[in-house]
Amino acid sequence: MRHGGQPKLAAMSEPFSILWLQAGSCGGCTMSMLAADDVGLVHALDRFGIRLLWHPSLSAECGAEALAILEDAASGRVKVDALCVEGAALTGPDGSGRFQILSGTGQPLTQWIKAIAAHARHVVAVGSCAAFGGFPAAEANPTEAVALQSLLGTDFHALGGLPVINVAGCAPHPGWLVESLAELALSGTCALDSLGRPRAFADHLAHHGCGRNEFYEFKASAARPSDRGCLMENLGCKATQAPGDCNIRRWNGYGSCTDAGYACINCTSPDFQDPEAPFAETAKIAGIPVGLPVDMPKAWFVALAALSKSATPKRVRANSHADHVIVPPARLPPKP
Repeated sequence: MRHGGQPKLAAMSEPFSILWLQAGSCGGCTMSMLAADDVGLVHALDRFGIRLLWHPSLSAECGAEALAILEDAASGRVKVDALCVEGAALTGPDGSGRFQILSGTGQPLTQWIKAIAAHARHVVAVGSCAAFGGFPAAEANPTEAVALQSLLGTDFHALGGLPVINVAGCAPHPGWLVESLAELALSGTCALDSLGRPRAFADHLAHHGCGRNEFYEFKASAARPSDRGCLMENLGCKATQAPGDCNIRRWNGYGSCTDAGYACINCTSPDFQDPEAPFAETAKIAGIPVGLPVDMPKAWFVALAALSKSATPKRVRANSHADHVIVPPARLPPKP
C-alpha cells in the first residue's frame, strides 16, 4: 500500500520513500516488522514521514502495477531514498543469478537489486541473510548466496555516501529497522560499526539486561532449557558475544530468546549459521567454553568462574536447576 500523506516529524518537502525487495529469505524479517511499535511497519514508518513505495507482501500493487514501480525505480524515474533488501542474494548457478528470477520479468533478482541500488540514496540489508549471507550461505551454499555488500561490491557506497547498512538479526528486532530508517530520514546519515551495523543497537550486547544475569554472575548454570539458570556453560548461549539490545528492549514489549529458555545464537554476527557446536550445546576445550565474553581474557574468566561458584548462594544454586522459583530471596526481619 502507498502512504503519501504529509510527513509528521520529518521536515521535508516530500516523504522519505523506501522500496522493499525479498531475495533468498524465509520471510521472517517481514514477519518481525509486522509487530513494529504495536501498530505494524507501515504506520510505524509513517510517524517519521516515511512512505512505503512497494513491499511484495504488504502492498496492494501486483503484476503490471508492481513491475511499473520497479522499472521506475531501476531507471531513476522515481525517487528511492532507501532500498531495503530482505534475504541473501542468490547468485547461482555459476554467477548467473538465475536461481531467483523476478516473476514476470525473466531477469534475475540480483540484476534488479543492482539497478535500483545504483539510484538509491541508501541501501539497507534487512536481516542477517542480507547483511552477511546467513542460512542461505551456510556450509555447501548450493545457491551461491552472498551478502548484499558482496553483490554490490566491497567498495560500493550508495548516493548518500554510506555503504550497505546492515540491520542484522535472524530476525532483527523491528525497532532496529524503524529507528535506522528514521535516523536516515531525519538526519541523512546513520552511525555504523565496523561491520556496517547501526550502532544504536550494535553498541550493546544481548547479555545486557538478561533476566538470567544473577545466575551468570554466580556461574549457576542451567542443565535443561526449562531451567532458570545461566544458559552459557552448557546450553550454547552466546549473549556475552552477541551485538544487540534484545534484552533491553524486549520483543513485543515482553520477551526475548533467553527469557523463553532458548540460548542466544549470536544471530547478528557473520557466520552464526555455522557454529562450532549445535546451537543448544556449548563448544568447550578442556571443559572451558570456547565462546567467552568478547573483552575478557580466558584466564580471568576461569579465575572469576571458580570464585563465583564458590560463593554461590544456596538460593541461586537451587533455583538455577528448576523451572520456577524454589527458594525466594531472604526477607530481612522488621526493625525493632
